[in-house]
Amino acid sequence: MNIQPIATFRSPFSSKFGIPKQSGLVTDLPGKVVFLPQFRNPDALRGIEEFDYIWLIWEFSANPHQAKSPVVRPPRLGGNQSVGVFASRSPFRPNPIGLSAVRLASVEWDAPSGPVLHVLGADLMDGTPIYDIKPYVTYADAHPEAKSGFVDNNEWKTLEVDFPQPLRKQFTPAQSEALIQVLRLDPRPQYQNNPQKVYGMPFEGRDVHFRVEEGVLYVIGVDKLTS
Repeated sequence: MNIQPIATFRSPFSSKFGIPKQSGLVTDLPGKVVFLPQFRNPDALRGIEEFDYIWLIWEFSANPHQAKSPVVRPPRLGGNQSVGVFASRSPFRPNPIGLSAVRLASVEWDAPSGPVLHVLGADLMDGTPIYDIKPYVTYADAHPEAKSGFVDNNEWKTLEVDFPQPLRKQFTPAQSEALIQVLRLDPRPQYQNNPQKVYGMPFEGRDVHFRVEEGVLYVIGVDKLTS
């Protein structure tokens, strides 16, 4: 089977660090699906605006290492317990294919590079290649009563975020709120818990510096990223 990208994802994240570990965790996180020139035919999207959610099928393009192990250590288990790769959503897979359900906010039919899909809640890095798009249909795709394996017994603990107002002013109110939602999820590697360590996370063209101590994430600086 030969497949090729149909679109590229535009995201506030220019690196993997800080991206939500699942789609839908940060409901207001914006993103765009920009089609490659040969796929910019509005007819291919006819009727898509009638759906609230869509599935994106994409590539873990930022993971250059070939997956060799049959087991992985999910962050939900603290990064120190192993499960089978096919019992996880790890990006380190035999075929680096991702699947995300995102909310379709709007369709920009007349954009210069349009049509463009504006979505919310994605877990994709900027520049991620997208291979297919399918509508989300509740009668087949929603199973709220289903068991979720180890996820059911391991609650994700969120952080309190201390984000001083002078630093927030470097973002729009919507960007600031989305960033706070991201930081609440604790972007750090699960095996790191040094309260003195300062982390840097690129977001919306800026480098956000923070540290975490006793359940509180302190934003201590915001700098413009240099190219």
